[in-house]
Amino acid sequence: MLTRPIPSTNEPIPVVGLGTWQAFDVGTDRAALDQRKEVLQVLLDAGGTVIDSSPMYGRAEAVVGTLLAEMQARDRTFLATKVWTSGQAAGIAQMQASSAKLQAPVIDLMQIHNLVDWRTQLTTLRAWKEQKKFRYIGITHYTDPALDELAAVIRAERIDFVQFGYSIASRAAEARLLPLCAERGVAVIVNQPFDSGSLFGQVKGKTLPEWAADLGCASWSQFFLKFILGHPAVTCVIPGTARPDHMRDNVAAGLGHLPDAGERKRMAE
Repeated sequence: MLTRPIPSTNEPIPVVGLGTWQAFDVGTDRAALDQRKEVLQVLLDAGGTVIDSSPMYGRAEAVVGTLLAEMQARDRTFLATKVWTSGQAAGIAQMQASSAKLQAPVIDLMQIHNLVDWRTQLTTLRAWKEQKKFRYIGITHYTDPALDELAAVIRAERIDFVQFGYSIASRAAEARLLPLCAERGVAVIVNQPFDSGSLFGQVKGKTLPEWAADLGCASWSQFFLKFILGHPAVTCVIPGTARPDHMRDNVAAGLGHLPDAGERKRMAE
């Protein structure tokens, strides 16, 4: 899989990861767990490492931690999760719980989920990064109206990562936020690359254009993901899935050619 450097350190990370919202919020049913384990295995076998979760995602953190322990694969992953609460004490308790659920004494990336009480939480994140409990810190949101607030934080603070929604059909981030991230040296993780699945409804019954094969696209999901990854400011994209076949399809977008500006314009059109 292709990699992109994290600007603050130049550490390379693979360009396609995995989001766990809804998809990994399952109980103890063995069949359900084994299916998610296969998803993780597909990601790892393709050279992917980035797995993103949150306390907001129900049991997802615990499921990821349990399965990676079974697979003895923690050292092959880049684990990202979030703090999603107000107040210093509540934030500390939540992050300690996340570390326990993920079975990860050191979390690769801790993010402030949807900017909830971000000033308070950022103080703790910085202190814990200094103590090497986190390797990187960041902020997240998922709505277009929040892009300006994300940009304001990036201008005012030094952070390693920002995560937000961006897709071939939802391109508000192109105007200011993606250029700002490139200027400020902030790594970008893209969520909602399929607009919560609505993109597939828009192309239902339609075949890929023949020229998509020249971009290495064998499916609409690869078409949508390669469009995102073609933007030079994007570091990684994290489509969520509970299906191994979808994971297999998604990781293929991180192989081979990525579209240039002209090709991306044609794709968007």
